[in-house]
Amino acid sequence: MIKKIIAIVGMPGSGKSEVADYFVKKGFSYIRLGQITLDEIRRRGLEPGEKNERPIREGFRKKYGMAAFAILNFPKIDKIKNNVIVDGLYSWEEYLAFKEKYKNFVCLAVYASPKIRYERLSGRAKKHGADPQMKFRSFSPNEAKSRDAAEIEKLNKGGPIVMADFTIINEGAKKELVENLDKIYRRINGKEKTK
Repeated sequence: MIKKIIAIVGMPGSGKSEVADYFVKKGFSYIRLGQITLDEIRRRGLEPGEKNERPIREGFRKKYGMAAFAILNFPKIDKIKNNVIVDGLYSWEEYLAFKEKYKNFVCLAVYASPKIRYERLSGRAKKHGADPQMKFRSFSPNEAKSRDAAEIEKLNKGGPIVMADFTIINEGAKKELVENLDKIYRRINGKEKTK
């Protein structure tokens, strides 16, 4: 069996981590592309935060190109024997690198409007409590808008969202998200015919 690689793309607060958690419960191994930034922050003894993280992210991209976070995570993904859920695909170049490297690659976009995302992001850290991987950080509306602009303008994030194999609108209850994910999961596994 060739393992499946599903990469999730979406703007901050769209629900990428909720989607990743769904696939982890289905037996997928979890890889967060951006974890390498936080690992480097810890290695250098710095405080996590945009001020310290941005230069590290930019340094990786300067050294390895715009597909840096894909390239740097490929060795981890290759060691995993079962299916993999990849949280946080960012750039068009990362998308292309995944498409080229893995035959069973699926891109899954998660969408929510800016208004809904900014509301989610404002109190997210408090809601999720202790989070050693820092998957659930809070952002003010201004920080979220700034991050949106940077991801769209500097990381070419729109491309993978537009070219995703599947798109989920995540603006309702968690139950609705899970129902939509169940449908996609069946389609990915060939248990439901495409229309």
